[in-house]
Formats: sequence, C-alpha cells, structure tokens
Amino acid sequence: MPAERVIDFDRGGSKPSQQENTELSFKPNRRKPPQRVTVAPEDKLLVGREQAAQLLSISQRALDYLIASKRLPTRRIGGRVLIPVMDLRRYAGCDHPENIVTYPSDRTG
Repeated sequence: MPAERVIDFDRGGSKPSQQENTELSFKPNRRKPPQRVTVAPEDKLLVGREQAAQLLSISQRALDYLIASKRLPTRRIGGRVLIPVMDLRRYAGCDHPENIVTYPSDRTG
C-alpha cells in the first residue's frame, strides 16, 4: 500500500509522511552504477561499420563494397563486423583512382 500523504491546509501543500521521508533521505552506502567509458573512434582498435564510414567520409554502402571486394579487412566478434582503425588509416593514406564499385560493363577484356 502506498505511503499516506498528510495534507497541511494552512500551508497549501502536502508534506511526505515519516516513511516517505526515510526513503528520500541520503544513503551514504548507496553507489552509482559504473558509467560507460566513451573512447574517441580514432583511439579505438576496431570500429563498427557506421564509424568506419564516417572516418573515411564515405557512405555505409560504399564501405560495404570495399569490404566485399576485400579492399578492407574485417574482424568478426560475435555477430558484429568490425574494421581495424589501422587499416582504415592505411586505406585513407593512399590514392585510389579506381571506382569503388566495378560494374560488368566497366570491365575490359
């Protein structure tokens, strides 16, 4: 049953009962849960597809083509596809005159 509230008509409000007062008081033994640590993407070893695409300034679809054509290596951890930041830097540091997507009509031979 919820705690009762005593209404003080002289002051125009209500004040919490004694039980509510103890529930709202400061408890020094109570700890906060640990907060999640946030690390900048460039300081990580592996990043997800969305962050990798942002780091290369390309779309996620273009990144998927680079992964599918084996131009960027990936690591699979559980169900996640992660890309090493070192390989993203290596890829970004070189010139790539070829198209990301090669269509069958573009090939000569």
